[in-house]
Amino acid sequence: MTLLAHLLLLATIATPLALLASAVSTRGWARLPGLLVWAPLPGLAAALLAAGQPPLVLYPEWLRLTLSLDAPGALLLGVAALLWSAAGAYARTYLPGATRFAGWWLLTLAGSLGVFIAGDLVTFYFSFALVSLAAYGLVVQDATRRARRAGAIYLALAVLGEVFLLFAFALLAVNIPGQSLAISDAVAALPGSPVRDVTILLLILGFGLKAGLVPLHVWLPLAHPAAPMPASAVLSGVIIKAGIIGLIRFLPMEGSIALWGEALGTMGFVTAFYGVVLGITQRNPKTILAYSSVSQMGVVMAALGFGLAAGDAGTPLAAAQYASHHVLAKGALFLGVGVAMATGARRAAWVMGPVLLLVLSFGGMPLTGGALAKEATKAQLGAGLLGWLSALSAAGTTMLMLHFAAQLRTGLAEAAEARPPSGLAWPFAGMVLAALALPWMLYPASVTFWPALWPVLLGALGFSALRRWGRRLPRLPEGDVLVFAERGVARIAPPLAERASRIEAVLRGWPGAGLALLGIAVTLGLAMALAA
Repeated sequence: MTLLAHLLLLATIATPLALLASAVSTRGWARLPGLLVWAPLPGLAAALLAAGQPPLVLYPEWLRLTLSLDAPGALLLGVAALLWSAAGAYARTYLPGATRFAGWWLLTLAGSLGVFIAGDLVTFYFSFALVSLAAYGLVVQDATRRARRAGAIYLALAVLGEVFLLFAFALLAVNIPGQSLAISDAVAALPGSPVRDVTILLLILGFGLKAGLVPLHVWLPLAHPAAPMPASAVLSGVIIKAGIIGLIRFLPMEGSIALWGEALGTMGFVTAFYGVVLGITQRNPKTILAYSSVSQMGVVMAALGFGLAAGDAGTPLAAAQYASHHVLAKGALFLGVGVAMATGARRAAWVMGPVLLLVLSFGGMPLTGGALAKEATKAQLGAGLLGWLSALSAAGTTMLMLHFAAQLRTGLAEAAEARPPSGLAWPFAGMVLAALALPWMLYPASVTFWPALWPVLLGALGFSALRRWGRRLPRLPEGDVLVFAERGVARIAPPLAERASRIEAVLRGWPGAGLALLGIAVTLGLAMALAA
């Protein structure tokens, strides 16, 4: 069993990279879009069979690269692989023949799944850098002015996040006793480190940027609407979870750093409510979903923060359970946007019915997976003032998601009898079923009916008020606070956009050149190792 677990862990990262490497020929490159559905399956198998098994240690001895899988990592790896597979099937119909897109997709996939199984600093940094950099290719796929602007800003912030983490990991490494680079050893040594506070600040900045912590969230409402639909699904559903798993992995839950936990928890709630307030001013369904992701990741970070402050060892798994529901349900909704746009009014119930179930699930509606997700964080956010804030956040989420459903309803296909292609409909249906059923299989719990219901009812009441008076709200631009810092970003973004465009041009001219990005990520990882 251990051998099988090790092979699956290795295949989780190696399979998408091997598929990309096999595309050096014109014929192999043309086949890539059809392989996207299969590339994440080793990760799904690893989530089912490799959790709790002894880690896989790869040599040389001085580096000791490690792959391992604990319960929170297995939960997030499994649902992430499932969404990547469904979105890959969806992409084959949505973007037929998009081989360049498939190349970026496989690179991003390798890094995205790698962060869940990395057991040492170098492997984690390599995986995190890969998912951060390669996702640029997904954002700019449509090659519109809007997409390129979003891609430039995304790339600028991604590089900034890498810098934060490079310094944080170097500080972690120099304080580990002996020659180890294991994450567990780094976290154990962190509370006693003389640079503990600086290290924690850098970790929160680096991972918080990826997860959408306000005010570092601005890339989400820009990148998600600009990217093609399957890319938006994995950007919001999976890629932001690289930040969540980073916080889970690197913050010491029993390390006597209560003040940092309270700070993270407070900023998490600020993020949760900020996402709702900004989201209700939007009209684009994908932008609304992006702001809802900001809000929901704020709740996860609040749970992590206040769990950290309390020294609650169960917090990592609770946060992973909440985040896993978001992977499934948010991925399904992004796929549903594309299905709705191809569906006529007479067939709308087949799309809007499942969408409404998922919308209410995000608010914690009883008997839905969302109710289980909120129940999972009850130990961290279920009492006193935190309980009230959590309930009000659920009400705000319900209002925001009902606003999304209303805007989606206005974007149906013009032809009343229009029917979506089966290549779009079936992946959407599969993800809806997974979002509704899997939480009950993975972490069933008893949910008290009225405490779960009243925030949903309050949110529905808020949505009614929004429908009546919402026209008076200002129309804030996507990216919100970025508008006030546009001059500063404008100085950074164009040079990065120019360099990224050169990379993109090379990739168009020679398909195999996409592997150059892998070399960049390797270089960053080696730089971190040498700095240690």
